[in-house]
Amino acid sequence: MEPTGLWLIGARGSVATTAIAGLLALRARMVEPTGCVSALPRFDHLGLPGWDELYVGGHDIADLALDKRAELLTESGVIPHRVFEAVRPGLSDVDAEVRPGYHPATHQGSQADAARRLADDIGEFAARNGLARVVVVNVSSTEPVFPALPEHGSLTALEAAMAVPGRTVLPPSSVSAYAALRSGSPFIDFTPSTSIRLPALEELARAKGLPYAGSDGKTGETLVRSTLAPMFAARALNVRSWSGTNLLGGGDGLTLADSEHAGSKLASKGRGLATLLGGDVTAPLHIDNVPDLGEQKIAWDHVSFEGFLGARMSLQFTWTGYDSSLAAPLVLDLARFVAAAHRAGESGPLGWLGFFFKDPVGTDEHRLSEQFAALSAWAEAR
Repeated sequence: MEPTGLWLIGARGSVATTAIAGLLALRARMVEPTGCVSALPRFDHLGLPGWDELYVGGHDIADLALDKRAELLTESGVIPHRVFEAVRPGLSDVDAEVRPGYHPATHQGSQADAARRLADDIGEFAARNGLARVVVVNVSSTEPVFPALPEHGSLTALEAAMAVPGRTVLPPSSVSAYAALRSGSPFIDFTPSTSIRLPALEELARAKGLPYAGSDGKTGETLVRSTLAPMFAARALNVRSWSGTNLLGGGDGLTLADSEHAGSKLASKGRGLATLLGGDVTAPLHIDNVPDLGEQKIAWDHVSFEGFLGARMSLQFTWTGYDSSLAAPLVLDLARFVAAAHRAGESGPLGWLGFFFKDPVGTDEHRLSEQFAALSAWAEAR
């Protein structure tokens, strides 16, 4: 495979830092690719970019250097100490490839100007490193739900609005998606933010012949739900309610403590559950910020269901994990798979990557086993 760029939006965040540290450790043969789906033997024939062939850069509005963020993650138990010490110089090298992101509160000028600068950063990164392509992945913090505007309906109207100084027609995630597409780069949204899911941006992707994937990485509670919910449907058991509580700390906990930011996350989770069960179900879900948990995330679910003769029964499960540790290998997987799809000339939404997402674009399939079958079928056809 040719040298490939991995450009991370939110490059100094916990997920990105864990992915970068993991990539550097994989290059050094310090660790096994545990959790990396793309490293399974069934995908060996695809010629995916090797760990040594992935070059990393990105955008971020945060100033904390990657090695300092990695040090905090090491103290939290996400990155082993031996790995951190070994990859620290490499983290500094990657940090030199991180450029200032777009922040609507500090940007002067139009959103078109901002997008042009972001796109130029990606293009210069590709040229500087002699890359065949750059895959852009959004791993930034979840945004508040952005209101729908008429200009989102067509590319011509959107670009006219973006050119107006001071006009905020797109949220930051969508400015980044626009910039990625304008630079000729495939795009992946690992967040539930608006991002590429606008008709005008989908039009741009089609016009540029670019593939894209999303949305909202499936790492913990929803991963379990997408496995268990089909069981109830297959056994004709009537799920009466499915309640969930998420406890988390770190930056994610702080962000999602704001109800406006949490709205898109809750909607993403809810859509998947309704599809899995074949209809609406009472499904209250709470997300609470518990700073003491740090990078750890705890999900508790209570499922009330009805069996033969109306017998009332229940299932409970608790999932405890480090979200960054679960998400990071998937970011590397997605970059490798999308690079292969782009090399093969694929464009538009990559529904066969639904396996990785809570709210997948390009498919209505949410059952984990069926999603993995679709991913495998894509690979077998290559």
